[in-house]
This record gives sequence, C-alpha cells and structure tokens, in this order.
Amino acid sequence: MILLEEARRFVLGSCAPMAPRHLALDEALGCVTGVAVVATEPVPPFTNSSMDGYALRARDTRGAPVSLEVVGSIMAGHPPGATVGPGQAVRIMTGAPLPPGADAVVMIEETRTLADGAGVSIEREARPGDFVRQAGRDVAVGDVIAPAGTVLTPAYLGVLANQGLTSVVAHPHPRVGVLSTGDELFEGPGPLSPGKIRDANRHTLLALARREGWSCVNLGIVGDDEDALVDVLTRAAQRCDAIVTSGGVSVGDLDVVRIVLEKLSAGTMRWMQVAIRPAKPFAFGTLSGSGTPVFGLPGNPVSAMVSFEMFVRPALRLLGGHQILHRPMVSAVAEEDVHRHPDGKLHLLRARVTLERRGAWRVTMADGQESDQLQAMAGANALAMVPDGTGASAGDQIDVLLIDPHHLGASPEDPP
Repeated sequence: MILLEEARRFVLGSCAPMAPRHLALDEALGCVTGVAVVATEPVPPFTNSSMDGYALRARDTRGAPVSLEVVGSIMAGHPPGATVGPGQAVRIMTGAPLPPGADAVVMIEETRTLADGAGVSIEREARPGDFVRQAGRDVAVGDVIAPAGTVLTPAYLGVLANQGLTSVVAHPHPRVGVLSTGDELFEGPGPLSPGKIRDANRHTLLALARREGWSCVNLGIVGDDEDALVDVLTRAAQRCDAIVTSGGVSVGDLDVVRIVLEKLSAGTMRWMQVAIRPAKPFAFGTLSGSGTPVFGLPGNPVSAMVSFEMFVRPALRLLGGHQILHRPMVSAVAEEDVHRHPDGKLHLLRARVTLERRGAWRVTMADGQESDQLQAMAGANALAMVPDGTGASAGDQIDVLLIDPHHLGASPEDPP
C-alpha cells in the first residue's frame, strides 16, 4: 500500500493547467484568470452624488439652517446643466454627476422647500465631500483589478464588466467525461434481473463535477467488452479534458478495464492500493497521443465518491488553473467515541459537522460506514480523518475534511 500523500503527488505531478483563452464574461464564473487584468477606465467614471438631495458649496451652509437659491436639477444619466455659485444649490439625484462649483451634497431629508418654490432651506451644515463619490475612488486607471490566478467570482465579473469588457483571458473549466463499467450494471426503471445492480456511480460523479461548475459528458455504461471500452475511451479522449471511470480497479476484478487502459496509455497507468478506507483501489494515468488524464475509481459508491474528493477534484482544479486544490480542513470535537481497529490505513469516516455560535466545530459520525452504504453518505457533509489506531474518545479533537461546506448547519443547542 502507498500513503495518500504519495498517491496525490503522483496524480498532481502528472497534471498541468490548461492553456488560458478568451472566455465570455457570462461563461467565466469560477474560472481562473490567466493574465492580470488592468483597469483602463476609472470607476466611477465621474464624480457623482451618492444621495438624492441638493448639490451645493459646503461653505454656504455655515450657520444652518440657511436658504439657498435653486438654479436647476440633474437626473442620473444626464450631464450637469448648471454651475453652482455662491448662495446657490442644484437638485440632484443619486448617481447624477456633481455640477461644477459644488463640493458637497445634502440629502433630501435634511432640507425643506421654501414657500416660493424657488429656494430651499438647508437644515444642517455640510462638509466638503459629503455624499460625493469621487471619480476613480473605487478603481483608478492602471489599477490591477484581477491579478493572474484570480478566481472569478460574481463580484469580479462585475468589476470586469465595469471596464467595458465582454471577455477575459482565463483557464477554461475542464470538460469531464464520466463512465461506468461492468456487466452487472443496469440503467433506468424496471425490475432487476438476477445479479444486476443499478448504476448510481455515474449520476453521483456527474453531479459532483457539475457542482464544481465543470462541463460534463455522460459516457454511459460499458460492459466487460474490450472493443466497446476502447471505442468509448478513444472517442472520449477527443472531446474531454479528463475521463473518470468507476469499476474494474479492485484486486480480483475482471481485467477488461486494466487491459484497455494499459493499452490506451501505452503502459503508463499506475494501479495503486492507497492506505485509506474506503477507496483503497485507485488507478491513474494519461492516454497516449491525447495526454488525457484518466482516473480509475472503485465501483462501490461511497468509495467512488471518496476517490473523487481525494484525487479527481484536486487534479481537475489544477487543470482549471486553481492554486487552492483541496477542501478545507478543520479540527472538530468528537461528540461520541469513535471506534476503529488498527489496519495500517487512514479511515475516512462519513460524518456530520456543525459550527457552534462561539466558533467551535463539533462532529458526529454517520450511521453506516461501509463502502456500499450511499444513504449514510447522503447525510454527511464531512469526512473525519481518523489515523491508524484504535480511534478516538468523545471530547477528542479530530481533523475533519469539509466535503460540503455549503451545508454545515448549527448545533441544535446553539441556534444562529
């Protein structure tokens, strides 16, 4: 057996970021910039009001309340039509350009229209710059607004759109092909024939990939047919950046998958027994000619999911140009005794973590830890990393990998 770290190093050392290219902004969410983006326009592009109110000279409001002559109005989207002189004010809307001569805005709630309709009473003293957004205060020309290696979040895409950009040079999302193998697999409704099982892995793995924002190709099911498997993998290599298979990598499995992958990779596939439970069997290599990475995952559904988290996800994030490859890890307090036996492996136990209001993590193990118990995995949001030995006691600290950070929840006794 080999350690998890060694297997990961082998996989990541065989992968490299895909070349960046121009991507439309609306297709670039979650992608990583390949070059720095530099601002060519200031934001905001002109000095404007941050409130509905009156633009004026702050010095004219000393001793407020004071009465000022209203000499015009400015709406957002229109140029200023008046200059503010001594004793004057201009009605202004949020986002409208500040007129020449004005250096402050008093919001409408602190003013009162005079009876003659031609003037306004300013009810408080203003200071220069009040409710004024200076041109370029957010972004100045020449600012690096997205360094190379930036993950394009919705806010970053808005920043780029503010520059008038319609595309960005970024690493594309990898296109992932997912394939299930084995004569025993059955797709769709209806009664199962003797010896058949339903194919859950492909749908699970496709969903895991889609959740990352990657585009996916459903490669279907291929039985234990060498020619059919060669055909599917060969065609997949022409349209996918990576291929994920499940089944046929465990010791004792029929060797159709092994024969085909050895042939298509020109013998570069590495068949590993990783010192983890579940997901000990794992294969990885690249197809000759195309260089397409191929991940061979075990057939048990929980093992396939754990293999995806440990090996596939980090490698595909690397293909996409990401610098942070792994899930976040936290130290959590065990709510119960955690039993295991020494076997030379790191146990990755399905678990549920909660974050208390005061900031402490707590972890409870899921019922059902066997590699075929997908229902238990469905209720988990973390993997407890329990090292070789006899386990841990309630109250001990355990390292926990957050595999579903968006569904952490709060402790029942510690409501938000």
